[in-house]
Amino acid sequence: MIIPVRCFTCGKVVADKFEQFKREVRQGEDPAVVLDNIGLTRYCCRRMLLAHIDIIDSFMAFAATETAEVK
Repeated sequence: MIIPVRCFTCGKVVADKFEQFKREVRQGEDPAVVLDNIGLTRYCCRRMLLAHIDIIDSFMAFAATETAEVK
């Protein structure tokens, strides 16, 4: 899924922080420390990044590659 732009609960913008979060966690950083460093202190905002599952690539396998013309 695509990361939501804002937190569902408080409305804070979280989408711009997702790439940095993902990059630092892949490098071996502790997710809690990364979230603190990027400024997400509320647990509602933290869950937006922690619970996100990036499945857009799986959906793209089922995307239509050709469109048929209707006559």
